Amino acid sequence: MPILGAHMSIAGGYEKAVDRAAQIGCDCLQIFTKPTTQWHAPPIYPDQACRFQQALQKYQLRHPYGHDSYLVNLASPKKSLWKKSIDAFVEELHRAERLGLRWLVFHPGAYVEGAAAEGIQRVIAALKEVFHQTEDLKVGGLVETTAGQGTMLGHCFEHLAEILAHCPTPERMGVCFDTCHVFAAGYPLWPRHAWEHTFQEFERIVGLGQIRAFHLNDSVRPCGSRVDRHAHIGQGEVGLAPFRWLLQDPRFQHVPMYLETPKGVRPDGQDWDQYNLALLRQLSEENM
Repeated sequence: MPILGAHMSIAGGYEKAVDRAAQIGCDCLQIFTKPTTQWHAPPIYPDQACRFQQALQKYQLRHPYGHDSYLVNLASPKKSLWKKSIDAFVEELHRAERLGLRWLVFHPGAYVEGAAAEGIQRVIAALKEVFHQTEDLKVGGLVETTAGQGTMLGHCFEHLAEILAHCPTPERMGVCFDTCHVFAAGYPLWPRHAWEHTFQEFERIVGLGQIRAFHLNDSVRPCGSRVDRHAHIGQGEVGLAPFRWLLQDPRFQHVPMYLETPKGVRPDGQDWDQYNLALLRQLSEENM
């Protein structure tokens, strides 16, 4: 059976995110370690981390992962922002370590001006500094596939491969594969032969073993649009079939999968995350 969960709010305390995840039937959860629109946040105290871990044990939730702030841009050509992003990412890793998270998902960043290759080199240099400063930590980073909106890096599998190839501590790096982002970036996920080809390309260029997490999202916009807009499962341009193929693929049964679909309540009163999780579990059990 696939390991399914969702990104949950930390409003009210880290343990509240676990409570919310358990209430909707998650096997795993992803959280932000702090508000995403702030560079700094109050420290995480031992009692907060303890309550978070106790809640995970109470509900037997696995694979608690983190996601870094959207302010961080390790590809920035602006020296001050690049250095500030390094400092912020280091802080995020320390926060994740205090909470006992195994991985912190991050976007490679936007190169803004010049060539993409220059931006990739800035990401590589930033990560070398980040991992040097955090060499005593266990938590690692998962570079996320992106839709490629604007000058965002990570929409080509080659971008990910180059970043991973130059990581000084490969055991602390991997990939988070976002279905909406990959599709919007131009990699088709249907029909079946196209789905197979996309994953063959990922294996050839990056390696399927590098995937340590999935973000499960349908896409509002069509394949190749380069627009990052998430839709509920089966209600976008990706459709249901690619999720069925992914959920039933034996290669990914051990890889946690997190919803990042829009939050809210359906017209029938059911929580959208709960609905999407139930739908995904149904797809995982259907005959192919």
